[in-house]
Amino acid sequence: MAVVITIIIFILGYLAIAFEHPLRLNKAASALITGVLCWTIFVIQTDTPNTVSEELVGHLGEISSILFFLMGAMTIVELIDSHGGFKIITSKIATTSKPKFLLIIVFLTFFLSALLDNLTTAIVMTSLCSRLLRSKEDRLWFAGMIIIAANAGGAWSPLGDVTTTMLWIGGQISALNIMKTLILPSLAVIIIPALIMIVRFRGQTFSRVQQSESTEIEKKDGKIILYLGISLLIFVPIFKTITHLPPFMGMLLSLGLIWVVVAFLHKKKPEEVVKQYSVAHALQRIDTQSILFFLGILLAVTALQSFGILTSLATFLSSTLKNNYLIGTALGLLSAVVDNVPLVAASQGMYSLSDFPMDHPFWEFLALATGTGGSAIIIGSAAGVAVMGIEHVDFMWYLKRISWLALIGFAAGILVFLLQL
Repeated sequence: MAVVITIIIFILGYLAIAFEHPLRLNKAASALITGVLCWTIFVIQTDTPNTVSEELVGHLGEISSILFFLMGAMTIVELIDSHGGFKIITSKIATTSKPKFLLIIVFLTFFLSALLDNLTTAIVMTSLCSRLLRSKEDRLWFAGMIIIAANAGGAWSPLGDVTTTMLWIGGQISALNIMKTLILPSLAVIIIPALIMIVRFRGQTFSRVQQSESTEIEKKDGKIILYLGISLLIFVPIFKTITHLPPFMGMLLSLGLIWVVVAFLHKKKPEEVVKQYSVAHALQRIDTQSILFFLGILLAVTALQSFGILTSLATFLSSTLKNNYLIGTALGLLSAVVDNVPLVAASQGMYSLSDFPMDHPFWEFLALATGTGGSAIIIGSAAGVAVMGIEHVDFMWYLKRISWLALIGFAAGILVFLLQL
């Protein structure tokens, strides 16, 4: 009975998030209530509340690592923007053609997300587009394509998506092989939606946001923070690889380093200038509502995980579908509704390396499906949640206009993967 009540609460919470605007209720509130209620039901029905509390603290540690990573990345991007760093990039983009600009953004996002990760790249590229595109509608369409491209780019790299990283660390895939095997299917995931969007935007131009003139000192400071910020973001996966510490540790180190540089850069300037460019000011500007929303959603999902609902679902799919690729496809689509991390973790526990050794096609397919399936719903991936916060993308707007593009790309990626076998 408790399991049924938890599932009902989760569904109602999800509906409240989906209909945020008609209800006039912020999605963060719905997510937080859903997360807390799911854990409350779990602790009420158990005979060992202390054990449940310890389990919750363990999950909170994992959730916090994502939230601190998100906060660090958003703050660094905000510092780059406040110093005019994005002006330097946008000044190099001369085109006002929507199709050409879309191609630039899509492929830049795709390859950057493999180098950095899909979450950081989505934040950077969405911030970049918001500095160039005047129309809100244009920014929303580009934001949708950035989510698809970031998730597709992250799937084929062991550093690009948390689930691919999990499989790499778990010994299910090797770095070189996953890149070689998934590069073409991942490209298919983004190329098909991009071509559809190019046809939609054919012949259209966009009105560029007017950039304010900067002094020579401001331009110099902007270049320093831009190059330093991008270098520190690239440093995060390198730090993780060298130290084996979680990615948020590298992000916090990067934030601390850029904080020191900003302090020295402006120490002799007037107080109002120091305040305008300070890290404290940047922290005030990041979207804390999105971070609280993410906290609530992940709390709800971890409650389902602790109840054993996700593992039962994975087992049910395995026994019902009886086909590795159908199972992988189903898990990929399911990752659009619940977090892909517990789904992949459940799969790692269900399928042993003796049955499916390293670099078995099932593991590669699982990385592709769970990495790209989350694009079907805006809150189905960390990149989607971040972009939702930056551009305030409505859940239903995304569902009506972007989800079908993501699903077409998802199907194209699966087709290309199967043709490679």
